[in-house]
Amino acid sequence: MTTRSSPLLFSYYFGVVILLYLPIAILFIFSINANTSLSFPLQGLTLDWYQKLFDSEAILRSARNSLIVAAGSSTVATTLGTLVALLIARYQFRSKTLLVALAVLPLIVPFVVLAVALFLLFRAAGITLSLWTVGVGHTVVALPYTVLIVVARLAGFDPFLEEAAMDLGADYPTTLRRIVLPIIAPAMVSAWLTAFTVSFDEFALALFLAGTEPTFPVYLFSQLRFANRLPIMIALAVLLMIGTLTLVFIGERIRRAG
Repeated sequence: MTTRSSPLLFSYYFGVVILLYLPIAILFIFSINANTSLSFPLQGLTLDWYQKLFDSEAILRSARNSLIVAAGSSTVATTLGTLVALLIARYQFRSKTLLVALAVLPLIVPFVVLAVALFLLFRAAGITLSLWTVGVGHTVVALPYTVLIVVARLAGFDPFLEEAAMDLGADYPTTLRRIVLPIIAPAMVSAWLTAFTVSFDEFALALFLAGTEPTFPVYLFSQLRFANRLPIMIALAVLLMIGTLTLVFIGERIRRAG
């Protein structure tokens, strides 16, 4: 049975790899195309589009905005996610099921729907749209990822270690600081990197909540209507893809090492 299914599984795996990475390869090829026309055959190879990318003040400003929002929202999401994960993994209480449902709910609600809801909420509350409102939205959508990653790590080590520490005289805050947090630190770093990636790449919430300061993906999308800037945007998309894959790879390695 295994021998017969191997060719089929290999074909399926090969097809998935092609569908995932062939578009990225084509994107990279056109990012070094000397012509602005996105068609074959290529008119030569150049790295000028990457140079022009870094010479653009607007692009660098949008990248800075995304870095600020991603760093802040991932830090808050990881902190809150770790606290929620501790509650879920180590305590029994009546509304535990409700807490779990609320924690993972942003994974179920479409980002566009959540973006519209938060937009209306901020408008009704008289809050000016800015990078702060984007950060709030990104914290909400990143929270489930941090909760799930930290919960998985908490389920992987013996809770009797905490009981032993408290039996030796440590109170729970000390046990948490000196036993629990060092053990789950790799998972927390992995959760932070995952939340950072989710925030940096997110488009729908940023489009509705950014106000006058666009984030990286929003700026990229806004420039696609200009044909002469399309190669620069393709180069930008390539760098964004490389950065995203790098962070995901690092986060997974850290999680497995922990």
